[in-house]
Amino acid sequence: MNIPKTMKAAILVKQDFELVVDEVELPTILNIGQVLVKLSVSGICGSQLGEIEGKKGIDPYLPHLMGHEGCGEVLKIGPGVNTVSVGDKVVLHWKKGSGIQSETPKYKWRGKKLNAGWVTTFNEYAIVSENRCTTIPKNINNDDAALFGCAVTTGFGVVENNAKLKFGESVLVFGAGGIGLNIIQAAKLVSAWPIIAVDIHDNRLKLAKKCGASHIINSKKENVELAVNNIINEKTLDVFIDNTGIPEIIEKGYELTHSKGRVILVGVPPKDSNIRIYSLPLHFGKIILGSHGGECEPDLDIPRYLKLLINKKINFEGLITSRYSLNDINIAINTMRSGSSSGRIMIDL
Repeated sequence: MNIPKTMKAAILVKQDFELVVDEVELPTILNIGQVLVKLSVSGICGSQLGEIEGKKGIDPYLPHLMGHEGCGEVLKIGPGVNTVSVGDKVVLHWKKGSGIQSETPKYKWRGKKLNAGWVTTFNEYAIVSENRCTTIPKNINNDDAALFGCAVTTGFGVVENNAKLKFGESVLVFGAGGIGLNIIQAAKLVSAWPIIAVDIHDNRLKLAKKCGASHIINSKKENVELAVNNIINEKTLDVFIDNTGIPEIIEKGYELTHSKGRVILVGVPPKDSNIRIYSLPLHFGKIILGSHGGECEPDLDIPRYLKLLINKKINFEGLITSRYSLNDINIAINTMRSGSSSGRIMIDL
């Protein structure tokens, strides 16, 4: 099949501004290790909000395409590709998997170069690196499949690889968005207790309860420290997982965990926004650890986690709470930013 000449895509042109939805030109050939995918759906992750808002600093690649969690069908493969085939259903993910790491695609917009990474999903088609797509069974629901691009693999990886939660250990998950909900679901799978979800939105906390949280706290309405002490009878937490990237919350989590507790950082603080902690406990067994996508290995972990879904050990019912067309992606982003959508937001492509 020939590569389409153009596609509709959402473009980040300027930081802290709305995305521009426009026609983009695709390259005419696939280079070594590249895969052409027709997207079905894409999720929106909190990291895209940070990207738009410039939380990590000045973006040197503007204008560029966005998105790193999606599902689609392979239409064409470039030289050297052998882990996926034409017609395969694939999960698109930002973490490296098996296969070649290709060069990034050379799109054009309004006659000029348009940057893109090894995977983008806010677009009708995507030229992705072989190691950013993993084949899955064709009978997996598109929405469920897309969640394995980031929300599930990160959430489950945080529990399995970073926190290393054990039976009966206590855990507090601060931030019950798409990744937080999957952290909660994974914590329930390993029989953690109690599983405490904290957020500022009641709708998200209601969904957190459905996903397996034993207790919920709205931090706008309650004192988190007092509420936690009441839940665990004034003992200290085993694990605190932060999805917000807010320094004050990270510092409070560090205080709430016991002398050999673990503080796992999933959210990333804005550039030049540092945390302040008393470091002595780190010399005696306390751990503070930054997570990089739950340290997942997509080609190994996606098939493992899919078995849980297929055999009804996990359930994504209710996790997707809003969906929009690509034309309405800025509405979707504002909905996510406001917290009015409790779960994952999907973009239909």
